[in-house]
Amino acid sequence: MTNRFFALAMVAIALISVAGAANYMYEKASVKGVGYKNVEMIISTQTGFNGQKLVEKESGSGNIITERTELEAERQLERFKGIVDLPPVSPNSDANNGFLDIGSWVPIGFGSILCNWPTGIACPMDYINFTKEAEFEYMPVSYQTGTYDQKWVEKLCVQNYRIGAVLTEMYTHAEHLQKTTEVKTRGYGSITLDSVRENGWDGSCPACCTGVLEANLNSNVIGVAHIGWLSRDPKADNQLKGRHAEYGRSVEDLTGVFSIEKFIQLWGNSTCGAISVDWLPCV
Repeated sequence: MTNRFFALAMVAIALISVAGAANYMYEKASVKGVGYKNVEMIISTQTGFNGQKLVEKESGSGNIITERTELEAERQLERFKGIVDLPPVSPNSDANNGFLDIGSWVPIGFGSILCNWPTGIACPMDYINFTKEAEFEYMPVSYQTGTYDQKWVEKLCVQNYRIGAVLTEMYTHAEHLQKTTEVKTRGYGSITLDSVRENGWDGSCPACCTGVLEANLNSNVIGVAHIGWLSRDPKADNQLKGRHAEYGRSVEDLTGVFSIEKFIQLWGNSTCGAISVDWLPCV
């Protein structure tokens, strides 16, 4: 009885801490018009040099022919430090709003409470899904507040610290920009619980996959374009004096009038399953 009371107290503390943070983020926007626009978006699933990061910056003056943006991000890892779930309960047990039976929660140092995530009950992950379709035309505009005269700037940087991958898409001095961008990044937890799989629940975390970063980029630009990706070892190498070994990079700089199509796939290894972005877009 004492152990069960202690477990309930620990769970209550964990749930109070959960209420203090928005671990799931979603935004959908559509903008059309003429004028000056300045937007900044910063997303991070973990603090410091960990987790998934996304930074987007957009500014310019002129005609916003169309802009549709959708963002979804969730922090599932490292949310309930101090309690770990040791299942074995029936998969038909009352989930109580997505949580397992309290009787199966046991305080055990560091770990995480298993939640019935849409991504799988035994496969927690941090992820960011970002899609943007936009078309801009530059021209100066004047209002009572002043004159705005800036060619379009569009910058996107996505970092996956779990697998040491980063993607950059940037356009500057753009007189005309039409683009469609789809990016998905995720980092998986490092533990798969066999007891969950034995009870018939979803243990579908890729066995060896630590994370993925995928992107599909299509754009037509009059201006300057910079697109690149980088892959480094997440672990520092003592033989490199604490630096991270670099395994690959691609950098492309363009100035003028260009049509660009790129599909980029950066995985922790080749066991990560199926491609999650649209690899066959309309052209």
